[in-house]
Amino acid sequence: MFSNVLEFFRNLPAKVCSRCGMEIEEQHECYGNTCYRCLGQHWIN
Repeated sequence: MFSNVLEFFRNLPAKVCSRCGMEIEEQHECYGNTCYRCLGQHWIN
């Protein structure tokens, strides 16, 4: 059973931003659907 759940999450397609259509680099199962660029949030290195 546990391996089936892991396989499910591994096979999820990449998420894309609902505004610009670019692929979102985050966990595919999270609820957000807008990338940081479109939200106006930028990481400071």
